[in-house]
Amino acid sequence: MEKYNLTVVTEFILVGITDRPELQAPLFGLFLVIYLISLLGNTGMIILTIVDSQLQTPMYFFLRHLAITDLGYSTAVGPKMLVNFIADENRIPFFLCAAQLAFFLLFIACELFILSAMSYDRYVAICNPLLYSVIMSQRICWILVAIPYLYCTFVALLVTIKIFRLSFCGYNVISHFYCDSIPLLSLLCSKTHDIEEMNLILSAFNLISSLLVVLVSYLLILTAILRMNSAESRRKAFSTCGSHLTVVVVFYGTLIFMYVQPKSSHSFDTDKVASIFYTLVIPMMNPLIYSLRNKDVKSAFRRALEDCFL
Repeated sequence: MEKYNLTVVTEFILVGITDRPELQAPLFGLFLVIYLISLLGNTGMIILTIVDSQLQTPMYFFLRHLAITDLGYSTAVGPKMLVNFIADENRIPFFLCAAQLAFFLLFIACELFILSAMSYDRYVAICNPLLYSVIMSQRICWILVAIPYLYCTFVALLVTIKIFRLSFCGYNVISHFYCDSIPLLSLLCSKTHDIEEMNLILSAFNLISSLLVVLVSYLLILTAILRMNSAESRRKAFSTCGSHLTVVVVFYGTLIFMYVQPKSSHSFDTDKVASIFYTLVIPMMNPLIYSLRNKDVKSAFRRALEDCFL
């Protein structure tokens, strides 16, 4: 019978992105800049959509919560990842590792459903403009974000508790730059088949159900746009959902690349590259995409600057 080292694990060591000393300083600078842009951009988007009277619409309500989820999972991962570049051995306490995993799972899953809610909002705005204010009432908007928050909190706690209630084999080195479920499962002494199966089912459900809403919404939007007689109307309709569609393609594309690739080509190094993209780069890109492509956001930003300096 196989014997395991049942030494109680009280902390983990995060390997980080690279072990090459010459890359530590440049990567620290690069990712510090990326994280600060993400922090400022998403915080600014949250504040703008709260204080500006012209951004009090369902579209910007969902955009605010998209910024909250971006800020949530990038902050759950980013600061601790930056420590990797300046610490000789990046240690993370047992319960802090569990908290990092829980918050990461909560916000990354929430982003999927917030993006699907935003696609439904764009569908209503383009296909039922006369009933838009009735269908997308404040109550409905809150329901469309409250249910994902509650559901994703349950899922995050379920997965985290399932993993951290089991015994680790004493080996505490995580081959990643944050506490993710896949590298943590490889450190468990117990059989992980049930947890892996549950993790796969939940991830597939979250990804497929939210993506289905997005695809159906945009299929109906495309049908409505093709029926429009005016080229100007079609242009306005496309511009209305252009920013959201860009965010959807980048975010879902990264997740699908990571989870659908065959096992033969699956590696922790590949996971690290994909994880860097969706934990740090995408949260930085989203506020930039919406601020650069959206006239209302740019106008709100100008008004905010005028109020500050005049």
